[in-house]
Amino acid sequence: MGGGVLIAGTTSDAGKSVVTAGVCRWLVRQGVNVAPFKGQNMSLNSFVTREGAEIGRAQAMQAQAARIEPTALMNPVLLKPGSDRSSQVVLMGRPVGEMSARGYHGGRQEALLGTVLECLAELRRTYDAVICEGAGSPAEINLRRTDIVNMGIARAARLPVVVVGDIDRGGVFASFFGTTALLSAEDQALVAGYVVNKFRGDVSLLEPGLEMLRGLTGRATLGVLPWRPGLGIDEEDGLRVSLRGSVRESAASVPYGEDVLRVAVCAVPLMSNFTDVDALAAEPGVVVRFVDRAEELADADLVVIPGTRGTVRALAWLRERGLADAVARRAASGRPVLGICGGYQVLGELIDDEVESRAGIVAGLGLLPVRVRFAREKTLGRPVGVALGEPVEGYEIHHGVAEVGGGPAFVSDGGGVALDGCRVGSVRGTHWHGVLENDAFRRRFLVEVAREAGRRFVPAPDTSFGALREEQLDLLGDLVEEHADTDALWRLIEGGAPGGLPFIPPGAP
Repeated sequence: MGGGVLIAGTTSDAGKSVVTAGVCRWLVRQGVNVAPFKGQNMSLNSFVTREGAEIGRAQAMQAQAARIEPTALMNPVLLKPGSDRSSQVVLMGRPVGEMSARGYHGGRQEALLGTVLECLAELRRTYDAVICEGAGSPAEINLRRTDIVNMGIARAARLPVVVVGDIDRGGVFASFFGTTALLSAEDQALVAGYVVNKFRGDVSLLEPGLEMLRGLTGRATLGVLPWRPGLGIDEEDGLRVSLRGSVRESAASVPYGEDVLRVAVCAVPLMSNFTDVDALAAEPGVVVRFVDRAEELADADLVVIPGTRGTVRALAWLRERGLADAVARRAASGRPVLGICGGYQVLGELIDDEVESRAGIVAGLGLLPVRVRFAREKTLGRPVGVALGEPVEGYEIHHGVAEVGGGPAFVSDGGGVALDGCRVGSVRGTHWHGVLENDAFRRRFLVEVAREAGRRFVPAPDTSFGALREEQLDLLGDLVEEHADTDALWRLIEGGAPGGLPFIPPGAP
């Protein structure tokens, strides 16, 4: 059976996903046949595998780092929040129902441990190494009894644990010590070391603290990874939030032509697969902003309404904030609007939803001749086609079934149309995620958008989103190779946690 390690974190967003991806890329470059794994993931940012299974995008990204195809084995349980108190449970890539947090942690989660362990065992039989990612913090003492993703799986599968801490947030030493000290003696015996993430400055100034931490815990720090901007690829937890709401802005780059192109993405509630616009941000001269105010659409050349796990809720939010009226004014004046998945549904005439919101019949924005009926069975697929004369592939994740009542397809240049959706004037919509990652299609689409927006923007002829993603993954591998104790990591993966690790009181209550 192959070796393994669990990458845990002191908090959510400590860097578990990117460290796991970095370890996968480092190992595969050493000739190791490696796979990622996360027993339970909570995310609205998901992906569809080639066999039609829905998993977290972070695990799909980690599989790419390992240079293998993602499968449902790598993320057997996916929770997709629908409110603050309930989530859709996706098991082995298929939705099995909605469940409250109390109901899930009250028994359902514990019952899934066998499935999670079977998937991990299958991967360990197939691969030389499996790099597992935890969720949140392993020291959530109120959830330990039913845990199937942190110490629960580590103890059941005898996995050594490396804990990642985000020093940019501050308090990393207290977080390492406190995380360890709140675990039971049996769990502490598997915690083999720490990794400091997002460090800025002279590492020699940190070393006295690392030595004191080793003296206090008997565990070494196995790496200090420096801060690198732009590494939050395929994040699980959504956008970083400012004081007034969800806003993220891409860095401006020198345009290839005379003008920049400004893209405003409406930060709708329960936003899903916001990574659809990452490919736009990768284009020189394209600036992407996530916005939540109507006035922020004024100078945008393209407005995107992204996917959402709550289509009716997103529609109400757009209306409450005046964004719906602003989008309608844009459409009337011929300025470009793009809706993706739930955003496409919002742009239609009517939504009949007895599944997701149970709101019944709700009027949409009426900008596209589309009526949407929510089906109980989720559509999951990896469609391919041709649009704007270029090959296009994407993936579908939606309950809404669209009936297009007229108007041309998403594209209407006569260059071959096989892309789901429709278009009226400058307003376009599609259920397909990932279409903007198709380089040639993206360039043709941006040429149309620039013309409609009156911009002298010209897309660069050689931008490859896939190549840029590979560069990011290689950078993650470089960070691990250059700044982590890779010999110690490999010993853990191959041989497990060393014996004799000291107990740090008080332990689990």
